Amino acid sequence: MKFQEILAQKDAERRQFLQAARRHGFNAAVLGLTGGYLFDSQALAQTAADEERKQKAAKVTMLFATEYKIEDYVKYPIMQAKYKENVETQSKGEIYCKLHPAGQLGIGAALAQKIQAGTVQGGAVSLSNFSPYTPVVDLINIPYWCGDNQRFANLVTSKAWNDEITPKVMAKGYKPLFYFTVDPRTIASRKGFKLIKTPADMQGMKMRVPPSKLLQTFYRLAGANPTVVPWGETATAIKQGVADGLDPAIAALATFGFQDLLAHISYIRSVPDAQMFAANAGWYQQLGDGLRKAFDAANEQTQVETFAQIEKARAESMRLLTAGGCQFYNPTDAEMKSWMDTCGEQRKEYDEFKLQFAGSLAAFDNFKKAANTKGSITVADFKI
Repeated sequence: MKFQEILAQKDAERRQFLQAARRHGFNAAVLGLTGGYLFDSQALAQTAADEERKQKAAKVTMLFATEYKIEDYVKYPIMQAKYKENVETQSKGEIYCKLHPAGQLGIGAALAQKIQAGTVQGGAVSLSNFSPYTPVVDLINIPYWCGDNQRFANLVTSKAWNDEITPKVMAKGYKPLFYFTVDPRTIASRKGFKLIKTPADMQGMKMRVPPSKLLQTFYRLAGANPTVVPWGETATAIKQGVADGLDPAIAALATFGFQDLLAHISYIRSVPDAQMFAANAGWYQQLGDGLRKAFDAANEQTQVETFAQIEKARAESMRLLTAGGCQFYNPTDAEMKSWMDTCGEQRKEYDEFKLQFAGSLAAFDNFKKAANTKGSITVADFKI
């Protein structure tokens, strides 16, 4: 299917979704979209009635928000509809999960703040956008120690991480539900800008970054000029040349519509483009023991399913980006060594962050050991 045909199909779905939401309610439209019956008015009406019944019967309602459309899971592994199903099934209907996708209740750091405040009971936000509110998670943005999918999965399911990091996140008002990655970050350059193969190619490059001091340090070491731009303004910054490049994973670039703005994507595999499903800590703690156990089981189930979706989502994202004219580049072994030597975790510039987030250099080494020790989840790594 050609790129323009893909856009036309998505526009038709979007119009039908809005019509269904007006007629049958937003949740019914969401479920109709994911269930494949968005154009079936009778099925949507039945779903709306079922959702109303479930919410009335539940003991607890959880508002769960993300900045991603429900259908985005095919190219970005945020399994919102599956998460809703898992929570309601595991809790035997005692927790009703009401989804608010597509940035309805905020995006990026703004959504993270709402979860912290309890305005929203739960949501999915990148760890980089959580970092202003719970800085310790920025540990994963030290380059070249946990960027690969398997090492990241090993790390965030390890005893070391959950003993040391999770309590610090809880103290900031968040209950981590689970962590996952959507592949390592890239260097994606705008149309009209050069292909980035090594740090030497980044000299003077205006590199868009999220509000992560660590990522800013990384790109300064590479020779770029890191420019903090809110995620919602990034596409405009790329179009206008305010930024020459950005670094999300392949799936994020496709999901947020950068396919017609980018010339090259270099798969430098520096740090994980990581996400956290989190709940407001106070809301979680007021759940009864039985509901907490059921809720925890739903989160564990969704984490496994989310990691399993990465490969499929990446393939679809690459198809969309290629259709938009973007070219992919996989650095050679020598070029990867240049990245690691110039910007890797061994640089002294990262010691202050290791001390701040891990507590000591020895503790950071323990986290490295955890990242390199196979955990319970197997995730496929990838080279273009």
